[in-house]
Amino acid sequence: MALLILAALLCAFGGGAAGGKILVFPIDGSHWINMKVLIEELHARGHDITVLRIYDSWYIKPESHLYKTITLNFPGGFDKVSFGSFVTRMLNLRRAGASLWKQLALEIELVNQFYNLNQQTVDMMGKIFEDREMMRNLQEANYEVVLADPAIGGGVLLAHRLGLPLVLNVRWIVQGEAHLAIAPSPLSYVPIPGAKLTDKMTFVQRLQNVMYYLFTRWQIWYVSDATYKPFVRRYFGPDMHYLELFQSADIWLMRNDFTFEFPRPTMPNVVYMSGFQCKPARPLPAELEDFVQSSGEHGVIVMTLGTLVADLPEDITDGIAATFAQLPQKVIWRHQGKRPSTLGNNTLLLNWLPQNDLLGHAKTRVFVAHGGTNGIQEAIYHGVPLVGLPLMFDQHDNLFRMETRGVAKVLDIATVNRENFLEALQAVLHQPSYADKMRRLSALHHDQPIPALSRAVFWIEFVMRHKGAPHLRTDSYKMSTIEYHCLDVAAFLMAVALTVATISGMLLKFLYRCLFYRSKLKKE
Repeated sequence: MALLILAALLCAFGGGAAGGKILVFPIDGSHWINMKVLIEELHARGHDITVLRIYDSWYIKPESHLYKTITLNFPGGFDKVSFGSFVTRMLNLRRAGASLWKQLALEIELVNQFYNLNQQTVDMMGKIFEDREMMRNLQEANYEVVLADPAIGGGVLLAHRLGLPLVLNVRWIVQGEAHLAIAPSPLSYVPIPGAKLTDKMTFVQRLQNVMYYLFTRWQIWYVSDATYKPFVRRYFGPDMHYLELFQSADIWLMRNDFTFEFPRPTMPNVVYMSGFQCKPARPLPAELEDFVQSSGEHGVIVMTLGTLVADLPEDITDGIAATFAQLPQKVIWRHQGKRPSTLGNNTLLLNWLPQNDLLGHAKTRVFVAHGGTNGIQEAIYHGVPLVGLPLMFDQHDNLFRMETRGVAKVLDIATVNRENFLEALQAVLHQPSYADKMRRLSALHHDQPIPALSRAVFWIEFVMRHKGAPHLRTDSYKMSTIEYHCLDVAAFLMAVALTVATISGMLLKFLYRCLFYRSKLKKE
């Protein structure tokens, strides 16, 4: 009996990588929120975690019981004030109108912001690489793996400089959506994020997809190539392309799945962990629960625009508040700006709200959201349909995907008003298809053998146990474009076919002449 118990304990605990040392290179803001979920679980499993942070970090605290920190004396450009002003500029540009020049100004502003952020990153990494004492300390710390968010490339560069296995907490890298860097992505049925297309495209839509792809290639040339190419050539050699450093990561923990993503090719070292941060709802604070219960049969609407946007322009918030006031539902709204003059008695304003717990409440009917990945995944997890107000970045694409699945109504922040906002709310509240389709989507999301967070942590520990996972990683990224698409093979086969055809033609011509002359001689 004792042997059976011992065997059971070995099976239960033998698969871990207890006491491992992990170096985390995160990104601030909403990206840190889901990175912290992984850190909490890794800490609970006994791992020693060190987080690299910049001194002006917005969300990443210098002290925590979960991790130790190394604070870098470099500005990150991601503090609350500077990012808030950027968000305001983006909103003003979007509201300025839909003319071609104004849309171009919006795109240029975004591209320049990404360029500056990546340039700051490579400047910082150059100073870190030149700091011999810091690099020696990082080497001597004997970390077993680097866990990084590759939307900015610092963690990828550092992992390769230290010669450590690399796990990515990812949906975006410096070149865009992560799948495009590692998996075959035929433009005939893989839509480029931002193009607002599905996997079922007409000829015109495929043309749009190709044109949008070419536009993203220009962005890559302007933003990523210009910043990372010189840096990687300097520190990793002239034959190394910076994208190879990303493509050689051992595991890609992808923050989505196929309830969100359109069907597409993938790779064996891609691990889907959509909704890994989601949890069953906990009881609400007493006062908030009383407010929710006071909604009666009508239920509750929850609205928040995430962590990056505290408030909207006053005329928009007044319009939204006036619309809410017309509804029989109660409304819980995370709003930190000026109190709207049109606020109704049915609306509760909060500086912060327990989003997951509210979405999981039985009385919640609609989630009004900006379309951040975390919020959408929590809505799917709890089965709450959406009214979307996308503002920037990937939010338009995220909500478009929800709209194509019939679980969301999406409005343009540049044209939202009382009438179309009310119409969208009424549709999602009273047309059963929205709630029904979201419940089905939620059921698909939950129907998996292993919880997403457990799956993610298993693969981090897998890399630690085996010092990498090269057997899951294709080396196709080392091939040239000619080799990857077998253009050399095609050229060789064409040359062979042409040679055979030429020789065959010459033989036929020779045989014809021989027969012709023999026939002529007989006649003579």
